[in-house]
Amino acid sequence: METFERNLEKYAELVIRVGLNLQAGQVLMIESPLETVELTRKLVKQAYAAGAKYVQVNWQDEGTTRIRFEQAPDDSFDYYPEWSARMMEQLAEGNGALLNIKVPDPALYNGIEGWKVSAATKAAAVARENFQRYIRNSTISWCLVKAPTRAWADKVFADLPQEERVDAMWEAIFRINRIDREQPVAAWREHLDVLLAKREALNAKRYRRLHYRAPGTDLSVELPEGHIWLGGGKENGAGVYFVANMPTEEVYTMPKRGGVNGTVTSTMPLNLNGRLVEKFSLTFQAGKVVDCRAEVGEEHLRSLLETDEGASYLGEVALVPHDSPISNLRRTFYNTGIDENASCHLALGSAYPTNIENGTRLSKAELLARGANVSFCGAFDV
Repeated sequence: METFERNLEKYAELVIRVGLNLQAGQVLMIESPLETVELTRKLVKQAYAAGAKYVQVNWQDEGTTRIRFEQAPDDSFDYYPEWSARMMEQLAEGNGALLNIKVPDPALYNGIEGWKVSAATKAAAVARENFQRYIRNSTISWCLVKAPTRAWADKVFADLPQEERVDAMWEAIFRINRIDREQPVAAWREHLDVLLAKREALNAKRYRRLHYRAPGTDLSVELPEGHIWLGGGKENGAGVYFVANMPTEEVYTMPKRGGVNGTVTSTMPLNLNGRLVEKFSLTFQAGKVVDCRAEVGEEHLRSLLETDEGASYLGEVALVPHDSPISNLRRTFYNTGIDENASCHLALGSAYPTNIENGTRLSKAELLARGANVSFCGAFDV
């Protein structure tokens, strides 16, 4: 137990110091599941130690979320409170930071009508469009991290006795975040230097096209003129370096919106906002998905594609090394934030303006003209 407590402290310190790189005087908002309260309290402690002006914790409970989708009237799912969206905008306007412990139950929406989840997802995306600009342009520091919940651990470590699963999940999270190293902060800074070197090499090459070949996959992906490879960390609008995803092993850029052709077949399942999609394929013509198939959850995948016009186009293409702490565990985590960092991947939906020269200064129309995809749908990895 002493070792676990020490690792938990090291994890919280890493997230605040390296992930968010929280600065003195900042306001921090943490979105946290009820089950991760032990970690969340340590994060709050570390935030105040770093000089945070105020820390707000928004507790989330998937049980009450499930009740809404089971019992709320049909017009509930097109509604998202304006005051909640405005709260997020005020956080960003004041140069606050956002930390999200994102661990959706892979079976959360089992048995729920797909249109309800799609409608609620789109309502939230539309209402939070202004806030998302701060995120997508990296104007503020934000970070997504992981912590075990019972439902998630039961899914990932179903091969273990139930009483061992949460502990096994914690061990995995510590390993993939390099907490098992003697100096995790130093280990992360070394890791970020490696990713920086990789993206600089790719930016120097100025590749025009990527071609993917694998069983069930033959896909050509054009890259727009002026594309930028990113990965590891980035600077926010105030010049503070932060890491948006922990763990992260990828370097990524944007595809040319109309330049994707062929078929790609998944090698891992996709947890699509608590809805599992497995063994699926997507076929593209002139950038747009014209056919999709899935052995499990095809209706969920189709509902994502119907979010808006841009949801059927790619917004991101990422390269990931095979040799990494995540890949070496040889386990599927049913969590996109982890599984995407075990293999090369693509993402449907809106591109990050930071992935093209001067992109953060461009309007939607200008981004489209430069070959970037625009959508209410955030980048969903596939």
